Amino acid sequence: MPPEFKTIGVVGLGTMGAGIAEVFARHGFDVVGLEQTEEQLELGRGHVQHSTDRARKRAKLTKAEQAAILDRLRLTTDMDDLRDCDLVIEAVVERMEVKRAIFLALDEVVRPDAVLATNTSSLSVTELSAATAHPRRVIGIHFFNPAPVQRLVEVVSTVVTEPRVISDVEELTRRLGKRPVTVGDQAGFIANALLFGYLNHAVAMYESRHATREDIDTAIRLGCGYPMGPLALLDLIGVDTACQILDTMHRQGRNRLHAPSPILRQFVAAGLLGRKSGRGFYTYAAANSSVVVDDAGTASAHGTPRRRRPLERVGVVGSGALASRIGEVVVKAGIELTQTADATPDLRTLATADLVIEAVAHDLDAKTSVLAELDRICRDGAMLATTTSSSVIEIAAATSRPHDVVGLHFLDLARPTQLVEVVSTVATDPEVAETMRAMCAQGGAQPVSCGDRAGFIVNALLFPYLNDAVRMLDAHYADADDIDLAMKAGCALPLGPFEVLDSVGTDVALDIQRAVFRESREPGFAPAPLLEQLVTAGHLGRKSGRGFREHPDA
Repeated sequence: MPPEFKTIGVVGLGTMGAGIAEVFARHGFDVVGLEQTEEQLELGRGHVQHSTDRARKRAKLTKAEQAAILDRLRLTTDMDDLRDCDLVIEAVVERMEVKRAIFLALDEVVRPDAVLATNTSSLSVTELSAATAHPRRVIGIHFFNPAPVQRLVEVVSTVVTEPRVISDVEELTRRLGKRPVTVGDQAGFIANALLFGYLNHAVAMYESRHATREDIDTAIRLGCGYPMGPLALLDLIGVDTACQILDTMHRQGRNRLHAPSPILRQFVAAGLLGRKSGRGFYTYAAANSSVVVDDAGTASAHGTPRRRRPLERVGVVGSGALASRIGEVVVKAGIELTQTADATPDLRTLATADLVIEAVAHDLDAKTSVLAELDRICRDGAMLATTTSSSVIEIAAATSRPHDVVGLHFLDLARPTQLVEVVSTVATDPEVAETMRAMCAQGGAQPVSCGDRAGFIVNALLFPYLNDAVRMLDAHYADADDIDLAMKAGCALPLGPFEVLDSVGTDVALDIQRAVFRESREPGFAPAPLLEQLVTAGHLGRKSGRGFREHPDA
């Protein structure tokens, strides 16, 4: 352990500050915790007491170990008590003027060789360091909440931070059992820069009524394997906190995709801050409760269900894994199934079906040709569905019945619960979409509904986030390993962005990102040049043996 780090000061003992204090005390450091009032000190002590009580109940700490942790924590309202600290970390409210005032005051108290650190998640560490007489000793140490549990720590250096300070802090975080990722002073660092762009995009999707809050969150949980959907996560983080972080990132980076969606500011103005206020994107049983209750936005609150069409016989065109899985859903739903291969003559056996689903090759022309032929063969009033992952209306327009055409986009056949995006075009009869939802649900799949936009829900949110990660790598801000680690350890994602990209294929990612960009014309959605270069070079990921990483066993 670096000898200069023996006594640690923590300014601010809210949830995060108290967690940081606990982490150091757990690892044998003497900790001085500073707050403004005695009441706030007691709240901070209560945070540590509650956290260590939970650890004891889970047999993670003994009674003696808990007592030792609490004994190492000295609480004070007098900043002079930080005089002998070797490292002081501020963890106060995310406001530049407040943090600068603290750094100015600390500069007058601590030794010139003591390290000053900020736990900011989005503010400029360089700007904070400029408030001190010794900016070379200032560094960012960004813990993730809850600090005692989360392993990732972003170590943020400025252009003037001493190399010794960086290396000593890296070693210190390892002694705490953490995984340090060292980055430069860029808005949002790694995790927040990628996470909050994705969250803001999800809010814009909700605000435009492309899909409901429940369908957006369900799609991401099941389609990507994320622990929480983006809107539920915003409620947990706090809508006001998210809005503030986005606003800070936008001011620093001038990326308009980080400009908070208007509805976020409206929620803040209305006091709809998420779980802590009892209402945000969802409504909760009480303030600080995690129990979601029905409200006016809940589908079940709208009374009579939408009308559906009779569905007694379904045809499936295709012979691959997707066609087989769709057939299983149909049979499980208790509906008569007729399955045929891709060959056009076989389609005549489907003439009397109530619904025919094409599950042929990914080629758009092939899908369009099949639906055009089905339109000629099938009876009037029969519904048609395409499994395309691109524009449904382009295929529907090749028929004489676009009002009877819907998209059924099945995601990840390997998952126990199959997610199906039910995609309605501007022409789709609502009864058709509702019939598809009911069939999928009865057949053991989880339906979500959305409009006919590039990427639908899952791909529309996932691939711009992956594209942002490629841009970050291309800018040499961090390497692929650190970016993957930051998103897995800091955001609890099952895979890092480059693991995902190599798995799905860089060519697939490029095609989807091009479609999103082509439709939106949003400059921030333009495919990252590095992604295009990899595809041009034939580095397609696991399937080619090389993508962002080497895959010799492919």
